[in-house]
Amino acid sequence: MNVQRVQIPYSPRRQFMPFHERTKRWFCIVAHRRAGKTVACLNDLQKAALLCERERPRFAYMAPFLKQAKSVAWDYMLHYSSPIPGIQVNHSELRVDYPNGGQVRLWGADNAEAMRGIYLDGIVVDEPADQHPRIWPEIIRPALADRRGFGGFIGTPKGHNGFYDIREIARTDPDWLYLELKASQTGLLAEEELIAARKTMTEDQYEQEFECSFDAAIVGAYYGKLMRQAQEEGRITRVPWDPRLLVYTSWDLGIGDHMVIWFWQINNGEYRLIDYYESFGNGLAHYAKVLKEKPYVYAEHIAPHDAAVDDLSTGKARSQTMSEYGINWRIMPRVAQVSDRIQITRSILPLCWFDAEKCKQGIEALMQYQCEYDEERKIFSDRPLHNWASHPADSFGEGARGIPNQTMTPPKRQRYSNSGKGGGTWMSA
Repeated sequence: MNVQRVQIPYSPRRQFMPFHERTKRWFCIVAHRRAGKTVACLNDLQKAALLCERERPRFAYMAPFLKQAKSVAWDYMLHYSSPIPGIQVNHSELRVDYPNGGQVRLWGADNAEAMRGIYLDGIVVDEPADQHPRIWPEIIRPALADRRGFGGFIGTPKGHNGFYDIREIARTDPDWLYLELKASQTGLLAEEELIAARKTMTEDQYEQEFECSFDAAIVGAYYGKLMRQAQEEGRITRVPWDPRLLVYTSWDLGIGDHMVIWFWQINNGEYRLIDYYESFGNGLAHYAKVLKEKPYVYAEHIAPHDAAVDDLSTGKARSQTMSEYGINWRIMPRVAQVSDRIQITRSILPLCWFDAEKCKQGIEALMQYQCEYDEERKIFSDRPLHNWASHPADSFGEGARGIPNQTMTPPKRQRYSNSGKGGGTWMSA
């Protein structure tokens, strides 16, 4: 058997040697910008694809968006695989096939549904803080199960979110490798470059991007400070359903049957977010069934303006279809500016209490909802970034617009009083 030696143009940085030499199945790398984590992981995936002895091994790199995966990683893949004889490159699928039958493919979390049903021998999830938190448990983790594939997360912090939760597990679980690479410690960036960066960045920006701080405010987040305030004031906690109060729902109708529903109660100047539901790929009958199976007595169901638009598949407006299922939406007028809805949301967030467990996914979305960054002008734009957090934030915003404000009184038969301490909040009811 002839063996051909091939020189790959990759020299691992010493900071990543623990990663390349790992024996653990799972890993988490929190690293500063320009540390080289993407290059290290792509070369690790390529090596795994070449050396894996399973039949038709499959490895993947997933970024928040497919176009991001292409711009960030595809040139690297082409560069580091080019010396290998017999490879086949599929540019349309961002895939490299190796002579032994192995494969490395780039994916985007914006179309994670396309990964359902595949198997994987290993995956690297890049910037998980910008990806929908359901993708890992519902799509990726099952794909690794039958072949006991490895999985890892790499990125830069963006507050206390799903990536933070992963990092907390990785720091203490013996089955995980954890690397934290701060610019002040790695020596990978020149000191004068870091000094210059400090001059043009806020302290939060610098701490997040270069010092791996999960406690810095999320850059460009609309509600980051208000949600942090809710945490500090103990308003993200256990908020049980009060059967003496009616329940309002607010909706967002996303593309491809993607639905988000917040469940609200109001009392004595408080907005209580008692429940949250989100799903994808189900018809309207599914959501009507979800509402009817809950024990709540509803006041109103508040939907965005596009609920009145005809569904091409049925020829009927979705509001009409829901009415036939027994759910009558109150359709809100279209906002003149998205900034109007954002401002209304900001005005009520200091009055909101969130059930930490039932609303966990929605809370994370509100923390992550942020404006776009204009790469050419190097400034934040006035448009929201459209990602997984958009639908929950929009749904919440419709509720902020449509649910009676704190100066209004709930229906008389639902009203209650409390003479104890705490001002009549649910905590003292």
